[in-house]
Amino acid sequence: MITGANKGLGFETARRLLAEGHTVYVGSRDPERGRAAADRLGARYLPLDVTDDASVAAAAKTVEADGGLDVLVNNAGIEGRGEGNVVIGAADTTADHLRTLFDTNVFGVVRVLHAFLPLLGRSAAPVVVNVSSGLASLTGVTDPTTPAYAYPGVAYPASKAAVNMVTVQYAKAFPGMRINAVEPGFTKTDLNGNTGIQTVAEGAEVIVRAALLGPDGPTGTFFDRSGPLPW
Repeated sequence: MITGANKGLGFETARRLLAEGHTVYVGSRDPERGRAAADRLGARYLPLDVTDDASVAAAAKTVEADGGLDVLVNNAGIEGRGEGNVVIGAADTTADHLRTLFDTNVFGVVRVLHAFLPLLGRSAAPVVVNVSSGLASLTGVTDPTTPAYAYPGVAYPASKAAVNMVTVQYAKAFPGMRINAVEPGFTKTDLNGNTGIQTVAEGAEVIVRAALLGPDGPTGTFFDRSGPLPW
């Protein structure tokens, strides 16, 4: 099951996992777009708003009734840019701005995990992929030689750093599951106003790789398609 899968990285990840033989649930809060995406892919549409407890609980019941879950991809996320597609800097960041991003990017991940962990626990090889960002790396954003250093926003990096911590703590709590955070790279999607420099096919590569991990794969790690990343 993939959250936020009606477009962008989620849609491409769904397409790739279907090609690998998975039955895929396209989680989407927009019924029209969700159904259209699922129809295009040959996947199953799953009504799902990660900011709504009732919606998440209902989605889990649907998947349980259909037979269970092996792989969960927490992909839904927002960056929260301002007018003119400008990243909101520190001086203009408010608590409300952070609250909005955290509700989707962090609390949404926890809501979905909490609801779907019982189903994953029944799988022979359960996998969770949390889509993070290179901007979550404290090492990266404090190194003047990295592109992340120049990013002026507060809310998005903070939310993804929280996702990384969530990933580590859940991985320790559930050692029988493969639970990892991945960095897809600066991908051209609606999240960043299509300012990214790589395609969704390139960005989805590491998400798919993490989704296909076997029981002997890594857990509690943070990596991109080139390998491990610093926290």
